[in-house]
Amino acid sequence: MGGSSCGPGAHLVHLWPPHFAFSDHHPWDLGPHSGAALLVSLASEVQDLHLAQRKEMATGFSKGPSLGLLPDVPSLMETLSYSYCYVGIMTGPFFRYRTYLDWLEQPFPGAVPSLRPLLRRAWPAPLFGLLFLLSSHLFPLEAVREDAFYARPLPARLFYMIPVFFAFRMRFYVAWIAAECGCIAAGFGAYPVAAKARAGGGPTLQCPPPSSPEKAASLEYDYETIRNIDCYGTDFCVRVRDGMRYWNMTVQWWLAQYVYKSAPARSYVLRSAWTMLLSAYWHGLHPGYYLSFLTIPLCLAAEGRLESALRGRLSPGGQKAWDWVHWFLKMRAYDYMCMGFVLLSLGDTVRYWASVYFCVHILALAALLLGLALGGGGPGRRKTAPSAAGLAPEKLREE
Repeated sequence: MGGSSCGPGAHLVHLWPPHFAFSDHHPWDLGPHSGAALLVSLASEVQDLHLAQRKEMATGFSKGPSLGLLPDVPSLMETLSYSYCYVGIMTGPFFRYRTYLDWLEQPFPGAVPSLRPLLRRAWPAPLFGLLFLLSSHLFPLEAVREDAFYARPLPARLFYMIPVFFAFRMRFYVAWIAAECGCIAAGFGAYPVAAKARAGGGPTLQCPPPSSPEKAASLEYDYETIRNIDCYGTDFCVRVRDGMRYWNMTVQWWLAQYVYKSAPARSYVLRSAWTMLLSAYWHGLHPGYYLSFLTIPLCLAAEGRLESALRGRLSPGGQKAWDWVHWFLKMRAYDYMCMGFVLLSLGDTVRYWASVYFCVHILALAALLLGLALGGGGPGRRKTAPSAAGLAPEKLREE
């Protein structure tokens, strides 16, 4: 933390658009990390500052610095420096202007650890990379576009979406871990653990800056603010809705803050549909994006209604079995939706889904109708979101 807004080698950044995303057909396409997201967030932060100033003038009382509030409106040069900052310019993660400013104004940057957190975060990436290369070699996506694929028996066609989604996850795990490591190497997004930072949003508790290098060195830091992927959570959470939270986490925060909350509906499912529609548009104009993203609200409605109607009536053992089945169906739903995301075209996506008889759409619709018939309510929040009956030990979760 600290230093110039563009850091070493930043003379190169003017060659690239802010937070450039690769083309839709690039094998490492990472989706929407556009400078537009940064500027929308910055506009909101400036608006919050103006509202706080007006409230202060109206009451004649100053509360002092508020959590996450900007000290003043950034100049044009400061806005451009933020938009083109080399940290995250290729793959993200998304970060607020407040996070960027805290990085620049860190009083004792030498006290912020980076090497050990970087190594702790990076260690799974080589394994994920090897798994990506192996799975994509054994189960190439191009095979799904060939006529011979559809001569295979139904079980083989159903199975094929599992390794395709596995390769898809491994690819993104490597890319996002590498992006996080880039931030960690620069000390970007480090906050004291006591600040309870969350991905994308930053600190949720006020944490006074240390007054000396010794005090700064005695603090424990984390990089949760720039954490973009929870690999364990993505693979082992039970519900579709929880899987969304663990994937592309900083952008999920942005979508929740600036799209979901302003959706022209009050229903969780309808708000989610609005958010998924805009997310699909942000990714591009390929029909596969829209078909995949707009399947998510149906799955959310189905799991919410059925869980509300049945899970609470089960014994603890029955609930554990329920979570196992729920996890299995959640993973198959994401396998199915991933095919639209990677096949892209309307013809290829519908052809594959038709070859497996639109099984996830039909199953989700059946679960929704059953949940409605049993009097289940809409998607609700559990106090905890368990992993699938302890599918993997907690220590495997990345630090």
